[in-house]
Amino acid sequence: MSAKDCGNHGKGRQKLIRRIIAAILVFLLIVLITILLIWAILRPTKPRFILQDTTVYAFNTSVPNFLTSNFQVTISSRNPNDRIGVYYDRLDIYATYRNQQITLRTAIPPTYQGHKEVNVWSPFVYGNMVPIAPDFSAALSSEQSSGSVFLIIKIDGRVRWKVGTFVSGRYHLYVRCPAYITFGSKSSGVLVGENAVKFQFVTRCSVSV
Repeated sequence: MSAKDCGNHGKGRQKLIRRIIAAILVFLLIVLITILLIWAILRPTKPRFILQDTTVYAFNTSVPNFLTSNFQVTISSRNPNDRIGVYYDRLDIYATYRNQQITLRTAIPPTYQGHKEVNVWSPFVYGNMVPIAPDFSAALSSEQSSGSVFLIIKIDGRVRWKVGTFVSGRYHLYVRCPAYITFGSKSSGVLVGENAVKFQFVTRCSVSV
């Protein structure tokens, strides 16, 4: 075989490789466009969360700059989508006061939520002698003495969307639920057992994904 024939053979092989690579890229582009079109047509809607009630078992601010608390919260989540399911891969729930975390994080078990389904969870969130910033501690004690404390029940997590057999990557989920806790003569709660007070809210939470 002459040098000229070898050169032509090499060029033909390079053209074949280029065509294969181009075909793969076109195929991947078509798949990506198809997924994006399906996603745009279905338009997934964020799940809706509602804080139904909070039962307060402990809320002690007697030690300056420390808080001991114990709550049981009932939260429901509804998937409003007709054709899209939701995987809750991780959900951590906790309470905050003026953006400062005042309880430990409690993990809600991972679950799958089908179309139009509703899930209800009633986890405990608590903290024993949690350090509180001095300014916040004084404000918290003052608010408790005046009869009401405004808290935010938060959920941080990871979710995935399921469309047919396609499952998306993980997205951050942020849920914020306002909760007014009242004390003393202003308390609007119902006594549960000897020391616990239950507050009914049915408050819609803000959700961002």
